[in-house]
Amino acid sequence: MPTEQIWLDVPYAEKDLAKAGGARWDPGARRWYAPRPGIAGLERWTARPDIPDLLPGEDRSLGSGLFVDLVPATCWFTNVRSCVSQQDWERLRRMVVDRAGRVCEICGAPADRETQRWLEVHERWTFDERSRTQTLRRLICVCTPCHTVTHFGFAQVRGIAGQAMDHLIEVTGASAQAAQRHVEEAFALWERRSQVAWELDLSMLTGAGVAIQPPPDALRRAEEARAELRRQRSAW
Repeated sequence: MPTEQIWLDVPYAEKDLAKAGGARWDPGARRWYAPRPGIAGLERWTARPDIPDLLPGEDRSLGSGLFVDLVPATCWFTNVRSCVSQQDWERLRRMVVDRAGRVCEICGAPADRETQRWLEVHERWTFDERSRTQTLRRLICVCTPCHTVTHFGFAQVRGIAGQAMDHLIEVTGASAQAAQRHVEEAFALWERRSQVAWELDLSMLTGAGVAIQPPPDALRRAEEARAELRRQRSAW
C-alpha cells in the first residue's frame, strides 16, 4: 500500500531535527512529510493551510527586471523573515518558489546545487515619503546571483561587487557605464531614504492569515541603523 504522506512545514534550520524525529523528504514536492499519523515528535511542524498564490493587495508587476533594490539603513532589521515565525516563512517561501515554476522570475535560471545557485525570496516595497510608510507589495522568486545584485551594498561588504556587476550587465544587456550609473543612482536613493525612520505596513501578509511579530521600535531601528551606516562608511 502507498505510504500516507502528511505534509509538514519544516524550516530549513530545523530539517535535521525533523529528520531525527521521523520526518521524510519528498524530492519531487521538495517538502518534508510524516510517513504516518500520530508521530508525536513531528507535531510541532504540523502543516497549516497553504498561502494563496496571490497575496491580498500584491502587485505582481511591481519591480520587473533586474535592478539594484537597496533597503534603507533604517529598515535593515525588519525584513519579512524577521517579522514572521520560521514556519510561516517556510509557507511563504514554498508558495513563492512554486508559483514561479521553480525558476528565477528575473533571469529564468533554476536552482543548481553544483554552482551554489539557489532560489530565494526577495521583497519588493513601496515608500510613501509623506506618511513615512514602507509597504510590502510583492514577493518575488530570485536566484542567488540576481538576489546578490538587488542587495548590491551587501555584495560590496562581501567583496563580490564585481561578480554582481557582471551579472547585472549580462542579464540587462546594459553597458558597463550604464550599469555603473544605475548603481550610483540606487545608492543616492538609498542615502536619502536612510534618513527616514519608516513604519512597516505588512497588511499584505496579515490579510493572508500570516501572524506578524512586532519589529523593533522605528526610532530605535533608526539609531541602530545610523550607527551601522557610520561604521560601514568608515570601512569604505
